[in-house]
Amino acid sequence: MRHFRSVLIPAVLFLLPGYGQAGWFWQNPLPQGNTLTSVCFVDSATGYAVGSYGTIMKTTDGGTTWRVQASGTTINLRSVDFPVDALTGYAVGDTGTILKTTNGGANWVQQTSAAMSRLSGVQFPVDANTGYFVGGFDNNDSCIIFKTTNGGTNWVMQPPPIFKGLRSVCFPLDAQTGYVVGYAGTIFKTTNGGAVWDTLHSGTTDNLYSVHFPVDVQTGYAVGNNGRALKTTNGGLTWAFLNAGTNHTLYSVRFPGNAVTGYAGGGRFAWPGIILKTTDGGANWSNQVPSLADSLLSVSFPLNVQTGFAAGQSGSVYKTIDGGTVWARQTQGTTQALLSVNFPVDAMSGYAVGVMAIVKTTNGGATWASPTSDTTIYPWAVQFPVDAQTGFIVGGSGYAWLTTNGGTNWLRQTTGATSMLRSVHFPVNAQTGYAAGQFRAVVKTTNGGSTWTIQQFPPGSDNLWSIYFPTDADTGYIAGDPGIYKTTDGGTNWVRQDLTLTNLRSVHFPANAQTGYAAGINLIVKTTNGGVSWVKQDSTHSLSSVHFPVNAQTGYAAGGEYNSLKGAILRTTDGGATWTGQSSGSSNYLYSVYFPVDAQTGYVVGESGTILKTTDGGMSFVEDQPSVRPLNGLTVGRLKIIPNPFVSFTTLPGHSSERFALYDISGRRVGTYKGDRIGEGLRAGVYFVRAEGGEGKPVRVVKVR
Repeated sequence: MRHFRSVLIPAVLFLLPGYGQAGWFWQNPLPQGNTLTSVCFVDSATGYAVGSYGTIMKTTDGGTTWRVQASGTTINLRSVDFPVDALTGYAVGDTGTILKTTNGGANWVQQTSAAMSRLSGVQFPVDANTGYFVGGFDNNDSCIIFKTTNGGTNWVMQPPPIFKGLRSVCFPLDAQTGYVVGYAGTIFKTTNGGAVWDTLHSGTTDNLYSVHFPVDVQTGYAVGNNGRALKTTNGGLTWAFLNAGTNHTLYSVRFPGNAVTGYAGGGRFAWPGIILKTTDGGANWSNQVPSLADSLLSVSFPLNVQTGFAAGQSGSVYKTIDGGTVWARQTQGTTQALLSVNFPVDAMSGYAVGVMAIVKTTNGGATWASPTSDTTIYPWAVQFPVDAQTGFIVGGSGYAWLTTNGGTNWLRQTTGATSMLRSVHFPVNAQTGYAAGQFRAVVKTTNGGSTWTIQQFPPGSDNLWSIYFPTDADTGYIAGDPGIYKTTDGGTNWVRQDLTLTNLRSVHFPANAQTGYAAGINLIVKTTNGGVSWVKQDSTHSLSSVHFPVNAQTGYAAGGEYNSLKGAILRTTDGGATWTGQSSGSSNYLYSVYFPVDAQTGYVVGESGTILKTTDGGMSFVEDQPSVRPLNGLTVGRLKIIPNPFVSFTTLPGHSSERFALYDISGRRVGTYKGDRIGEGLRAGVYFVRAEGGEGKPVRVVKVR
C-alpha cells in the first residue's frame, strides 16, 4: 500500500469500512495462529519467527509486540537465521524455498538452488556471505546439504555420506567445522567447510531435530523423538544418552553462553508444550512449565541464560527474563480448537466454541473473550436461535447446555444421549430443536431443552456430524459418515438419501427444503428436489462446513488440506457450478464457516483457536497493480491506476478508450467507465475496478471526497 503526504487521507482510510483488511484476516490468535517453527533473536529487542503458510513475524521491542511481514510465499517456512545484525537474514522451507532480506524484513527476495525438497535448517556461522542449509523429508529421502559463499547468489550441493533427511545444522565457531543431525539418529560432521562429511555414530535410531555446540567444537548436544537427548565432549566421536525426564519429542536445544546451562523445548501435537532446563551440563533436567498450552518447536536465548524466547504451535511465543522460572505468553487469544461459530442477529455479536473453549464478541470480532467462568462445559457446537441472549451448546457425554443471559451462565441439560453430540439446530424458535452426534445419536426437545427425547434413527456405530431444518421443525436433514438422511415428520422417521454418499460433515439449505448442499471428505453435493437426487460438484477438498448466507447461489465451504498444511476456503457464486479456492492465510484445519447477514462479512473458525474474518467476501483484492485486459482480450501487463486515492476521477494511462466496471465494497456494480475518467461522479468510498468482461483480479481504489 502506498504512503500519502496529505494528513487527511490516512484519517479517511481509517474510517472507510474494511480498508486494509482485504480477503480473510486474523482475529484470533493475534497477531496470527500459524505454527511457528523457528525463532531467532539478534539481541534482546529484535527478533524474527517463521512458520507455516509463509509466516514471518518480527519484533523490535523484545516481543511485546509482533508484526507479520509479507514473505511473498505461502510455502511453509522452517528455519530462520540473522547471522550478524537485524538487517540481513535468511529463511528456508518446503519445496526448496529460500528467502533473503537485507532490510530487516521489509522485503524478502526468493533465492534459487537445485534443492526441491523440504529445507529444515539454515545457518550462516560468521557473516552473511557463507552459510549452509540442510533438509530432506524422511528416512528414505536424499539428504540435502547446500553451501553458499556469496550471500546466496549461488548455492552448491555438498555430497552427504548416506541418504537420510536432515533437520538441523550447527557450525559453532567458523564456517569450517560443523555438525548436522536428522532422521534415524543421523549425525554428520565436517572439518573442511563441507567438502567432506563424515558419519558419526549417535547410538540411537530416534529422529534428531536439533543440534547445538555452545562454545567450541568439542562439547555439544542433540535432541529428538521420545525425549531423546545426547551429549558429546569429544567432537562427536562418542555420544552419551542423557535422561531428559520426558518421552515427549524435543524439537530444539540451546545452551546460551556456556556448555552447562541449557534449555530444550518440545511437546506433542494437541498436548501441552514443555521447556526443560539443565544447570549441570545435561545430567539433570527439570520441566520449567508443566502446562504450556502449545508444543514448542524453537528456543532462542540471544545474550545470556536469563532472557529467552520460545515459539511453536498456534503461533504462540513465550518469553522469560529470569532464566525460565516464569514464561510469559506474548501472543494473545485462546489456542484451543474451535469447532463451531454462530452470529444470531448481526455481524457484531457472536459466539465460537470448541475443545474446552467458549468465546464471545460484541464488536464484530475486534475482541474475543470467554463470557463465562464455567470450566465444566465440553462444547462441540453452538446456536443462538433468535437473539444473542438465549443459546444452546451441545457436546461431551451427550449433554446440552442452555444460557439465557448471553453466555454468562450455562445450565446443563440431560438429553438421553451418552456420546458426543456434534451439531445442534433450533429452526424456528428457542423451544423446538434437535441435536445429533456420535454413534448415530439424535435427540429432540420441544420445550427449550427442559426435556429431550431420543429419536429413532437407523442403528450404527459411526458419526452424525450436521443436522439442519431449513424452514420449519418438521422437514430436516442429517449429514454424517453414513450419508444423508431426511425427515418430514419432525424426526419420527429418518430416510437415507442417495445410497452412494458417505463421509459427509455438513448440510445446509439456504432458502427452502428443496435446494441444499452437503460437504464432506473430498466432496460437495447439491440437490434441487428436496434430496431425491444429489449431484456431485467438487471432489478435491476435505471439508467440514458449508454455508449459503442469503440464497442458493453464493456460498462458502471450509475445511483443510492436510498434506499441504493449508486451511481451505471455497466460494461459489453460481450455485456450486464452480467453486473457487480463496487464500485463508491459515495453515490450520477449518471447521466452521458462517456469514450472518450477507455474502460479504463472514467468519471461519478452526484448529489452534483460529478465527478468521472477511468483510469483502474473502476476495483478497489486489491493491495497486491490476492485470488489465483490453477489449481485444489480450493481457496488457500490470499497470498502475493514477492517482489512487483520487478526488475527482482516476485513470489508467494507455487505456483511455477501454471500458472498466466499478464495484462498491458490498460487491454491487455501480457503473462502467472509460479508462481516462474512472469513478467520476461517485461519492467518497472504497471501490474496485475490473476490466469490462475481463478475468483479472479487481483493484482497490479510494475516492476521498
